[in-house]
Amino acid sequence: MKRRTRSRSRSPDGDRKEKRRKRDKSTERKERKAEKRRMREEEEARQVAELSVYSATDNPFHDTNLSQQFRWHKKADKERKSGMTLAEAQRKDVLRREEAKEELERLNRRRAEREVEQRLRDEEEARMARLAESAQMADWIAKDGVFQLEQERRRAGIRLKEKRAKAIDFLALNLKYAGAADDDEEDDGLGLDDAGLEIDLDEPYAIFESLELSQTEELHDDIQRYLSLETSNVNIDFWTNMMVVCKDRLERLRANVRMGPDALAANAAVETEISILLSGKSYEQLVTLQRQVQAKLQSGEPLDTDYWEGLLKSLLVWKAKAKLKTLHEVVVRNRLEQLRKRQRDEALQAQEELLAGVATKGTQTKHWGGDMHAETEADGERDKTSVPLEEVEVYDRCMSPIILDITKLPYEEREVDILSAEEDRKALFALRRSVAASRFVTKPTQQVEIPQDTEAPSGADLDAEALYRAEAEKNMEEEEELFNLEENIVNPTTYTWEDKYRPRKPRYFNRVHTGYEWNKYNQTHYDTDNPPPKVVQGYKFNIFYPDLIDKSKAPTYKLVRTSGDGETALLHFSAGPPYEDIAFRIVDREWEYSHKRGFRSSFDRGCLSLWFNFRRNFYRK
Repeated sequence: MKRRTRSRSRSPDGDRKEKRRKRDKSTERKERKAEKRRMREEEEARQVAELSVYSATDNPFHDTNLSQQFRWHKKADKERKSGMTLAEAQRKDVLRREEAKEELERLNRRRAEREVEQRLRDEEEARMARLAESAQMADWIAKDGVFQLEQERRRAGIRLKEKRAKAIDFLALNLKYAGAADDDEEDDGLGLDDAGLEIDLDEPYAIFESLELSQTEELHDDIQRYLSLETSNVNIDFWTNMMVVCKDRLERLRANVRMGPDALAANAAVETEISILLSGKSYEQLVTLQRQVQAKLQSGEPLDTDYWEGLLKSLLVWKAKAKLKTLHEVVVRNRLEQLRKRQRDEALQAQEELLAGVATKGTQTKHWGGDMHAETEADGERDKTSVPLEEVEVYDRCMSPIILDITKLPYEEREVDILSAEEDRKALFALRRSVAASRFVTKPTQQVEIPQDTEAPSGADLDAEALYRAEAEKNMEEEEELFNLEENIVNPTTYTWEDKYRPRKPRYFNRVHTGYEWNKYNQTHYDTDNPPPKVVQGYKFNIFYPDLIDKSKAPTYKLVRTSGDGETALLHFSAGPPYEDIAFRIVDREWEYSHKRGFRSSFDRGCLSLWFNFRRNFYRK
């Protein structure tokens, strides 16, 4: 009873506390539910934002609430009015969100596929571009090799013309005539024309007999350079055989330096024996002998291995010599055919000139020189024109020469055959008939004799020599070379003042400026240790006219371009009397006319100075 009374006494306060506690719990529960709901909404909004590519701060709709879940209140009211329950509406929204999510995933997959396709397409385009660049680079390298080979041949031709040829130049001249005789009209790069026929050519391997060790090493490098540039099979075979002979010669010369006198004598005896054995054999016989020697070495019989190996090594050299000898026979045959062709042309030209001269003389006189059948006429039937007696001069004995006493002449003069005028005339007509009927006239090579000028030089010559020496004494720059190769003018000018003054060539002292072009291609393939080929960058022409008659008119120049040659042009210089026109062949490129770039065109104190450099083009991206 006491416990119940106590409980009843505290019940009002306890009920209040209990109600407050329950109220607190329901508030906390609601807050926790609201917090969970907010976190869930934020997670859904974050997932929606991740699915889309837009954010609340960056979207084309300028919607700052884009990250929050959209609530379509009017739609909810409409669904509620239509009788759709909240669960059905939520289920419909879930389905719609699932469909949207699947659509986004499908679009993302499609975009990823497109990116992969684009990447593959870019890789294929890059690969095709690399292939095209590689093909173009190979074409450039091939063209570069052809250009370097052409430059080597041109340098050889220039050295041959200037009588300062090296050993490699004579070997390159062999290849000029190695092809068919009909191919001589093609440009071989030497530029010798018919002058190459005047140079005697021995067997190519005979050139090593007069070379020392340093010269042979230089020739080895030159052969290696030609071998790396050649593309023709015949030329490659020629240079390969020359390389075999050159290497053998180098080994012999170096061995002679290393060995003593006794070893040299023994080695010379063995080489003489091998030379006697192999000389005079054809290429087929050498091949047969090589097989026999190889079979003997592989047989295992007791023999002098050093001797037979040396013989086998010598066989390779003699095979190369045999091939070179065969090629030399072709060269000699082609040179002979071209020489005959040139002589035939000269004979036809001489015959035409002779016939033209005989016909011209025949119109001038009736009896002497023009009538080829005059000797067939009888002496009594000749045309004699009667001269009036009053025009005939009275004969005097002084008109005739003094009769000599034959007994008083020396013995050599008494033995000379005496011909009458008629006999001499008949002999002359016989020679003319033989020349006119001939198809081939041998024209011997005329030796150019330098006349001994006993007269004192003129003042003009002294002035020209002084100007020439003054220009020649100037120091050349590092990249400058002498350029005094005059070009023959195809159609020479006929001067109206030839009857008053003797035409003569002016003196000149020219320079060519060469250097390297460090373009993108050369920077990629060359460096300072292995520089690219030098190219012409400019010229300096100094033409001397100290004896010009009309000094008020300066000499002129003009650039003449020939059809079919787009790389070079003729620079033609003209002046007044008494100087002839001269021309030089230069590289045809655009000139730089700025004085700051070195251009100079002046005529001062009898010297025409024309200095110019070629324009350099710089390309910028």
